Amino acid sequence: MAITCMRIFRFFSSTCAPITAIIGFSLLLTWIFILYQPNLGPGSIQKLGWQSWEVVTMTNGFQNTTKGNATDLQAPGNHDEISDVDWWNVTQPDTQVDTSSFPLDEWNPILPHSTGLSEIAVTECRFDPSLAEGLCAPDSNSEQDAIKGKWVRVPRDLNLEGGYISSYLASNVMVNIYYRRTRRQDVNLVTDIQLLAQNEHPSSSGDWRKVNTSLRAGIFRAPPLFLWYRVGTTAGDMTTAERGNLITELDVLYGEDVPWYGFQKLEPPTMPEKGNTEATWLTYRRGVKVPPRAPPLHFSRSGKFKIMQIADLHYSVSQGVCRDTALSPCEHSDNLTNTLVGKALDAEKPDLVVFSGDQLNGQRTTWDAKSVLAKFAKAVTDRGIPWAAVFGNHDEEDGTAKEDQMMLMKALPYSLVDRGPKDVHGVGNYVLKVYSADASKTQLLTLYFLDSGSYSKGYWDLFGFMPTAYDWIRETQINWFLQQSGSIRAIERPFTPDSMRDLGHAWNPRQQITPDTRRLAKPNALMFFHIPLPEAYAKADSDPRTNTPLDVGVHGQETPGNAKTNGGFFENGILKAMETEHVAKGSALEVKSLKTAVGSRESGTVLEVGETIRTYKRTENDEIVDDMVLSGKGAPPL
Repeated sequence: MAITCMRIFRFFSSTCAPITAIIGFSLLLTWIFILYQPNLGPGSIQKLGWQSWEVVTMTNGFQNTTKGNATDLQAPGNHDEISDVDWWNVTQPDTQVDTSSFPLDEWNPILPHSTGLSEIAVTECRFDPSLAEGLCAPDSNSEQDAIKGKWVRVPRDLNLEGGYISSYLASNVMVNIYYRRTRRQDVNLVTDIQLLAQNEHPSSSGDWRKVNTSLRAGIFRAPPLFLWYRVGTTAGDMTTAERGNLITELDVLYGEDVPWYGFQKLEPPTMPEKGNTEATWLTYRRGVKVPPRAPPLHFSRSGKFKIMQIADLHYSVSQGVCRDTALSPCEHSDNLTNTLVGKALDAEKPDLVVFSGDQLNGQRTTWDAKSVLAKFAKAVTDRGIPWAAVFGNHDEEDGTAKEDQMMLMKALPYSLVDRGPKDVHGVGNYVLKVYSADASKTQLLTLYFLDSGSYSKGYWDLFGFMPTAYDWIRETQINWFLQQSGSIRAIERPFTPDSMRDLGHAWNPRQQITPDTRRLAKPNALMFFHIPLPEAYAKADSDPRTNTPLDVGVHGQETPGNAKTNGGFFENGILKAMETEHVAKGSALEVKSLKTAVGSRESGTVLEVGETIRTYKRTENDEIVDDMVLSGKGAPPL
């Protein structure tokens, strides 16, 4: 019996390994050829929803309907050099924008949406829809949401100005625009919009649909005004040109000025201008309008770079009230200021414009910041000039946070503004660098921008918040500035381009510079912020050659506008940032000029920058005043 059991055990032990191998190999083949079948996952069998992606038509690239200046310019150093072509003029194909990632159920007019609208509605509500969105929204159901898209509210009340001209009860009625947006290819999309009186009808043919609620609902004795929209064919049946002409966004403008970039006004206004009531306009955008980008900042081939500083525009939702001017009669001051700015720009032709704060007037006149920001830089953007900006003490007085204003300004043409690091106090602490025109693309100028804040403290009265003290530049900003300054590389100064061809006639004088006049040092730097430092009101230095005070301009028109608290920025920041660490023969300061908001709307400050920095003002009468050399040849020795 024992022998038999041993034989059986040996038999199984000898056959176990081959059998195990055969079974394992069979299971592997079964997994590879039968069980493992790649599939699209559960998404391939899900029900068609309002945000489904199966119906998206993928194209080879983003169709940019903006023509002319909307080229995507490269940053310095990111492309191969092309002979006989200025490096800043080398372009790439238009940026590919993945519009399929944009949300369909949120209103954001600065997004370059290419998706069309399927339906438009108007509702009236006696309380703020944001508190209970579902109670004020048009009727819908899950099936309509899946086909046409969910209702999206344009969060801008058409009756916002209605309280001035209507009864108390009517002034509590809020009128809002709603629309649906869809990516489905089998849904008819909106191709045109008109505003018509009660008994009028569209003159052109097509499938026109009337929105039954008047845009002037709740306005006492206001004649009704109705929105009509025309529905075209489905997105799947449209040509590329037809898709580029779709209605892609709606917005509301307050005031009689220009709408946001890429938008057009619909005539007539939903609320006409009358007395203290500002006009209200429905605006729309066709296709996609991508704002043109600013080219890289660079010196001219003659070694010059010109900056125009524009301080304290103080624009309002209205067209403004004239102050401190000899013009008579004087109306619509914002438009007059824009005209004067445009005239100065044409005369000076600057390479960069800097708005140094208080673009918005505040003081309860800029209750819709978006309508004001649409116009403040219009004279500059119309001329294709790059621009930057810092905030002043009035810019967020009326409730729109600097974060939101920064997002809006970044979406304007030729904007160079930046939010800056979030761990540094304020919004808008950033650096711009200006490069040489030759192939080396050497940094020749540093521009620092700081947020000097608004108000440090205040008290409440019957009419709202009343500030009592200006803000100041904080320690985190000082540390950030010193860190940025420390990262700037020294260059050989005066700078020499890498070939005679690059500067032409300007080359010969530079050849006469002897070697002992050259030095390794950081490029010149300028700084822009709004609220002046306390040191700005100290006694001016004197020119040792003439013993005359180095002080130009008009004095005594205002009380000192500096903060009562001195954050130590001048002592601990400016005076510690030197051109070079080698101090055997002395070292100059890196920052040659602090440009603050000590200015007015009657003049623009101009800075001609190179090895020599010159500043002057151009007045509304084309007079050049306060001309002074700040640094370089001709500057007073200090």
